[in-house]
Amino acid sequence: MAKDYYDELGVPRNATEAEIKKAYRKAAFKCHPDRHPGDQKAESEFKKINNAYEVLSDAKKRRLYDQFGEAGVSGAAGSGRGPGGGHGFQDVGDIFGDIFEGFFGQQGQGGGRGSRARRGHDLKYEVEVSLEDAYEGTRLPLAYDRVELCLKCDGTGAKSGTGLKRCSTCGGNGRVQFSQGFFSMTQTCSTCGGEGQIIEIPCSVCSGAGRSKKRHKVTIRIPAGVYEGATLRISGEGEVGSHGGPTGDLYVVVRMKPHARFDREEDDLIFEHRLTFPQAAMGTQVSVPTISGEPSKIKIPPGTHDGQMFRIGEKGMPRLQGRGKGDMLVRVKIDIPKDLTPRQKELLSEFDKTLGEPEQNDRAASKQKSKIHERHEGGIFKKIFGQ
Repeated sequence: MAKDYYDELGVPRNATEAEIKKAYRKAAFKCHPDRHPGDQKAESEFKKINNAYEVLSDAKKRRLYDQFGEAGVSGAAGSGRGPGGGHGFQDVGDIFGDIFEGFFGQQGQGGGRGSRARRGHDLKYEVEVSLEDAYEGTRLPLAYDRVELCLKCDGTGAKSGTGLKRCSTCGGNGRVQFSQGFFSMTQTCSTCGGEGQIIEIPCSVCSGAGRSKKRHKVTIRIPAGVYEGATLRISGEGEVGSHGGPTGDLYVVVRMKPHARFDREEDDLIFEHRLTFPQAAMGTQVSVPTISGEPSKIKIPPGTHDGQMFRIGEKGMPRLQGRGKGDMLVRVKIDIPKDLTPRQKELLSEFDKTLGEPEQNDRAASKQKSKIHERHEGGIFKKIFGQ
């Protein structure tokens, strides 16, 4: 029976490009061989869906299919798994080049492994980095699985001691010529997938793919100032390409470990420092830690309120794509005592009486209040809190 690619994807003939793409993703997800290892039925179904999508997702191929049916695109869709291929799309070339090159008397020259070279897949890996390592920069060892050339067959896909033989269908050209009415057309050979050769006895390790999964180790450099979500590209550390194609890249996504003392806001670091009520009221000088390990001193002025921020310049994180560093912001948190002794309550009550009623608009009252504060700073506060 003739294939109906629209039925295989479950879309109407007037389906849009977006609808075809959505249907393909849904169908391919259900029967992808990686989800059903060893299931020949799932693999066969995946090939059908793959072939249908390769035709219908290409405007030129779809137009030919709508006009001439399967004959118009025969051999153009991928074969699902070629002698050295794997799951996924196959390189099929430009169908118009295949069909119309016969009009000008050109003979197929055979794809060969070189013409079907495909770049290896990129890989993604996540690493956790401490704030200290992000500040200094570091080097991290990684170990992950990736597809590499099969050592058993040296990437040929053939069992040791055997090799490749010329495809009997295309005679080693990788293309076949046929007539469609008064047209003479040349298309990719469906038997060898355009290779011009087929494997006699597949390698027992890679099953003819020429590649297999192996544990790969690499050391990556984490630059100083790296931030949460930053993606580092390590060229050539992805999967090995097929048929001599270039190796893919490795993308490393950085995740920052939470820090016990510092919060981060872009290149600035935030540190929360706790003060007693007398320290905030009378002012003081405190020493705070920094990410570099050397403490820094800041002056707390009298009357500091809860949540107030103090900035220490150039004590934050290095700027990843610039010079200098961010700042460190010290947020003050004032501890208000909850369990007061009777004597502390008595002294606080006495202190409160000396403040009088607030008179915000009276400058004279403000000045008098300042004198009262000065008189009691060194006395009552020290008596209450033992400062």
